[in-house]
Amino acid sequence: MSKGHDILITRYPAARGAAWLREAYAMLSAARLPWILLLLLYYLVMSLVDFVPFIGQLAVPVLKPVFAVGFLAAAWAQERGGRPEPRQLFQGFRSNLWALLPLGVLLLAGITVSVLATALVDDGKLLELLSGKAKLDEESLAGGAVQRAMLFGAACALPVLLALWYAPALVVFHECSPGRALSLSFRGALANWRPLAVYGVMAAFYGVVVPGLVTAIARLLLPGTAALFMAVIVLTPYLFLLVATLHISDYVSYRDIFHAGETASPEADVARPADPT
Repeated sequence: MSKGHDILITRYPAARGAAWLREAYAMLSAARLPWILLLLLYYLVMSLVDFVPFIGQLAVPVLKPVFAVGFLAAAWAQERGGRPEPRQLFQGFRSNLWALLPLGVLLLAGITVSVLATALVDDGKLLELLSGKAKLDEESLAGGAVQRAMLFGAACALPVLLALWYAPALVVFHECSPGRALSLSFRGALANWRPLAVYGVMAAFYGVVVPGLVTAIARLLLPGTAALFMAVIVLTPYLFLLVATLHISDYVSYRDIFHAGETASPEADVARPADPT
C-alpha cells in the first residue's frame, strides 16, 4: 500500500481487473430492474439537458461527475442491504456539488483539447468529420490518418480520464477537494494500471467485439434491413446490461483500491463523514 495522507491506495495484480467486472455483474444480477431503471432515468435526464439551447452540449460533460455519484450511492446502498433507487441518481447535487462541478469542467476541457490536438496528426481530417464538414468514406479510412488521429486523441485524453476515474467517489466518500481527488485518483489508477488494462481490454471486448460479431452473424443469416433490425433487438438489452455493469464496476474498483479490507455488511462504516445516502 501507498499512503496519501490518511487515504491508503492498494495495488492489485492484473487479474483483479476481471474480478471487478464479475463482481459488478453479480451486483447487477441481484437487482437488475432497479439498475436498468436508474440507467434509463440517467439517459432521459441527460437527453433533456442536451436539448437545452446554447448550453446543453456543454452542460452534459460538466454534469457527468455529478451524476456519477448517483451510481456510486446506489452501489454503496446495495452492498449494505438496500436497493438502487431513482432518487439516488441526484445524490451528487446534495453531496459536495461545488467540488464535483470543477471535475466536470476539467472533463470538458480535457476532451476539447484532446480532440483539437488530433489536428497535429491528420491535418484536421478528424475534426472535419466530427463537425460534419466531411463524410466518413473508404478513402478517409484507407490512408490511416483518421485512425492515427483517434489513437493520438485517446492518448492525450488518458491522463485526464485517469485523474477523473475515482475523483467523484473521493470527493463524496472522503470529502476531498477537487485537486486532491484528482491527484489521488491518478495515483490510484497508475498504481493499478495492470488490472485497469485488463479491465479496459475486457470492456472493449464486450462493448465492441461482441456487438460486432452479433451484427456480422445477423448479416450472414438475414437480408439487409432484417439483419439490422435483429441486431438492434438482440443488442439493445445486452448493451444496457453492459453499461450498467460498467457503472457498478466503478464503485467496485474504487472500493477495492481505496477501502481495501473493509467489509460490505450493513454495519460497515465506510467513509461515514461523507455518507452518500
